[in-house]
Amino acid sequence: MASPQAPSAGRSGRRRQRSTRLTVAVALLVVGAVLVAVAVASGSLAMVTLAAVLAVVLGAGATRITHSELAATRREAARDRAEQAQAYREITAARTAENAAFAESMRTRIASHEASIHDLEDALTAAQHRAADATRKLNAEARRADAAERAGQTVSEQLAAAEQRAADAVVRVAELEQELDVVRAELEVVTQAWRDAESQRKHA
Repeated sequence: MASPQAPSAGRSGRRRQRSTRLTVAVALLVVGAVLVAVAVASGSLAMVTLAAVLAVVLGAGATRITHSELAATRREAARDRAEQAQAYREITAARTAENAAFAESMRTRIASHEASIHDLEDALTAAQHRAADATRKLNAEARRADAAERAGQTVSEQLAAAEQRAADAVVRVAELEQELDVVRAELEVVTQAWRDAESQRKHA
């Protein structure tokens, strides 16, 4: 908090100096006018001449002070504009770096989600194949069981095991489909956020 106060205090001091100098310049002009008025009222040519010379000197001094103050004011304004331009450049550079970092983060997250989707799709395909195989085996076991008229305990156990594998495969397929839906939803959210950020950066 000290750095913003220091320039403010400096500007306040410069304003006080400027006001003092202008007051002095005005006072010199007033003194010159008073001297001339007094000399004219006295009716003395020497007094008028001396008052005129002093008025010219005082006017020149006031002009010099005013000119110096005007030049200082212009230099101060130019310095302030340069500081503002530098501040704007720093803000622009910081925003550009933030946008680049955000865009890179969004690209990384999107790539990660896409990789997860590909992995889940591969796992889903494999699970579907296993479910199809288990279903075929179940049908074959069921046909054998029907043909054998439930003739043996072994066949019954095999049928129960096949049914269990088929049920597990179906459950696994459902779980993988749910995971795939979740990941796709997350990818859509991330992609929309990235597009919104890109649109805001272009309009900024």
